[in-house]
Amino acid sequence: MELMAQVQVLAADGSVKKIDRDSPEGLQALRQTTALLLAASLHQKFDKIRLGAAVASDDGFYVDSDKDEIQVSADELSGLEDSIKKFAKDDAKIERVEVALNDALAQVKADPYQTELFKEAAKGDKVSLFKVGDFATIAGEDVLCYVDAVKNFKVLSVAGAYWQGKSSNPMLQRIYGTVFYKKDALEADLQARQEARERDHRVIGNDLDLFFVDPKVGAGLPYWMPKGATIRRVIERYIIDKEVANGYKHVYTPILMNLDVYKTSGHWQHYREDMFPPMDMGDGEQLELRPMNCPSHIQIYKHHIRSYRELPLRIAELGMMHRYEKSGALSGLQRVREMTLNDGHTFVAPNQIQDEFKSILKLMIEVYHDFDISDYSFRLSYRDPKNTDKYFDDDEMWNNAQTMLKQAMDDLGLDYYEAEGEAAFYGPKLDVQTKTALGNDETLSTIQLDFMLPKQFDLHYVGEDGQQHRPIMIHRGLVSTMERFTAYLTEMYKGAFPTWLSPEQVKIIPVKEEIHADYAESLRKELAAAGIRVSIDHRNEKMGYKIREAQTQKVPYTLVVGDKEVKDTGVTVRKYGEEKQVSKSKQDFLDEILGDLSSYSRE
Repeated sequence: MELMAQVQVLAADGSVKKIDRDSPEGLQALRQTTALLLAASLHQKFDKIRLGAAVASDDGFYVDSDKDEIQVSADELSGLEDSIKKFAKDDAKIERVEVALNDALAQVKADPYQTELFKEAAKGDKVSLFKVGDFATIAGEDVLCYVDAVKNFKVLSVAGAYWQGKSSNPMLQRIYGTVFYKKDALEADLQARQEARERDHRVIGNDLDLFFVDPKVGAGLPYWMPKGATIRRVIERYIIDKEVANGYKHVYTPILMNLDVYKTSGHWQHYREDMFPPMDMGDGEQLELRPMNCPSHIQIYKHHIRSYRELPLRIAELGMMHRYEKSGALSGLQRVREMTLNDGHTFVAPNQIQDEFKSILKLMIEVYHDFDISDYSFRLSYRDPKNTDKYFDDDEMWNNAQTMLKQAMDDLGLDYYEAEGEAAFYGPKLDVQTKTALGNDETLSTIQLDFMLPKQFDLHYVGEDGQQHRPIMIHRGLVSTMERFTAYLTEMYKGAFPTWLSPEQVKIIPVKEEIHADYAESLRKELAAAGIRVSIDHRNEKMGYKIREAQTQKVPYTLVVGDKEVKDTGVTVRKYGEEKQVSKSKQDFLDEILGDLSSYSRE
């Protein structure tokens, strides 16, 4: 079925575009139309409301708004839906009109946002508007003439959004919605959104008290609460032990470095807009919060004369970094301004590149297995040869490095796709891509070849021939930053972390506090001595409530102890997500949970 979309009257030769409802353009036209109707409903329903853009987005539509009184509440969304339905029921018509700019501005003189939008969209002294009843505003080019197709939609939620995406501008309210031509498509979308909400690490992080971010004390700077800090600590200990066992030397390096080092590395030239401003120390020295750890590890390499016998030299660190992310891009733990990267750099001789690359990749896959990660894909990221400003200018280096990565992947028989223009400025890389709960494409891990920085910092090693040779540097991050990886795991597990990762592994509930507390405490001490994270619920609440609370907090094991358990020196065990309770001896339970931990909760 073809859709009738609004088109501009042609003053000269031109073309008419036909849009099919099943095409991406057809869905965008429906979204844009519904966004217009939402804006018109807001205008109609709320006196003196000021309106920002009405936008068809990649996954729905939204309208920005602002009011002097209290903003639109979630309780008022159903009323906006009714208003949109009335437009559709009345078969309202949307007209495209050319208006004198001065006349249009006079109509919106009390609305600074519409005023700005009109001025931006004007062509000379005219502006093109879309009109619904007595309301007219700016919209995208593809809008339906009639609104009878707007049937299967939902106004979803409200959130804050800076005007034009700039943190220096006023905060507006963004009202989100979704719409489809078919009812079953809407229902599938709503179900997918519900699944995403259940997995959203920001929601789970709040419910389980894992972390928080307070813009008043620093946007993009997360505070790790005790439970979240426990999860992070387990990940950090795991990854350090894994790397040390695979030949990495772990180090600590400062988070501040002389700005001149970043000029030598090229970060200042290629990455300046994502770095914090330098700190002038008053004596000619300028210090910079590091955005990358590689220059720090280069200093570790340079501190001694290196021999070919030391290569591959593997240096690793849980290195804190700072990046100036724009306010609008910040999101929970996934996009932050302070982060700790599971970083590593290997210095190799040319003939060691492919073997070391394969070794890193095999280690990465082992780590994924332990965390039960299986939904990922490999992306070989190349430079865009036409973009000489973004990438280090050395054709031979790029061609050699890209060929080596591709050959290594082919040797391992791994599937991958190639992406031009996604490389780091100093070399090509292998990215491991995954999806967040909100559907965003994220890089979970990376391996990067670098022929440039060893040259920039004049690195050498003494070869078997007694002469100086240039090493090659391999950058790698097995599990990204602690922030992003924790967010990813939180969403993957829906907050129900496997026992070995869970911040609290066992909750003990005495049936009667005055009778069974002593036994509960002796049991807690015994489990804690075995390295298990355990606590007792001493609250003056009913036992059923305590058990439900342990389930809500997604504790892997709940132990109920009463007269029978005291008499038999045993426990009654309830696993998370299960209804049944099983009586066991203390030793049998201890053997069970220790086996659970040793197998990374995979058995």
